[in-house]
Amino acid sequence: MHERAAAFREQAREQYGLEVEVREFDEGTKTAADAAEAIGCDVAQIASSIALVADQLVVVVTSGANRVDTRMLSTLRGVHQARMAEPDEISETLGWSIGGVPPFCHETAVPVYVDETLTEFDTVWAAAGTPQAVFPIDPGTIVECSDATVADVVE
Repeated sequence: MHERAAAFREQAREQYGLEVEVREFDEGTKTAADAAEAIGCDVAQIASSIALVADQLVVVVTSGANRVDTRMLSTLRGVHQARMAEPDEISETLGWSIGGVPPFCHETAVPVYVDETLTEFDTVWAAAGTPQAVFPIDPGTIVECSDATVADVVE
C-alpha cells in the first residue's frame, strides 16, 4: 500500500476509530468518472473532496456527478467570491495533494460542506490519500467525522 494511503488509514483509526478498507488502482482515480469505472459504481457515488477558498480554505465533498457552485458557496460563507484552491494551499493546509484529499483527517481543521445529494446513498467512495486510493464509507460518517454541514452547494 502506498505510504500516503497507509498514513490516511492509520489517521482514520487513531482519530475516529474507523477501520477503513483502502482500495488502490494502478490506473488511478483522478477523476470521478475514472474512480467510478475502476470501482464499478455510479459516478454519483464518488465523494470528491474539492478544496476552495472562500475567506479561508474549505472542503466541499460533492457527488462526482455534480459540480460545486462557487456562488452558492460564497453565499453560504457570507463572502463575495470563492475560488478553487491552489495546489500549494491544499497541501500546506490539508496535508494532502490534489486527487488524494480525503473528506477528513486534514492537517488543519477547516470547514467542510457535504453535497446533500451524497446523503441519498448508503455507501460512497472517497479518496484515501492518493489519486490511486479510495475507500467506501457511509455519507453520515463523513458528516460526523468532518463535522460537516450538509448543504446544497452544487450547480
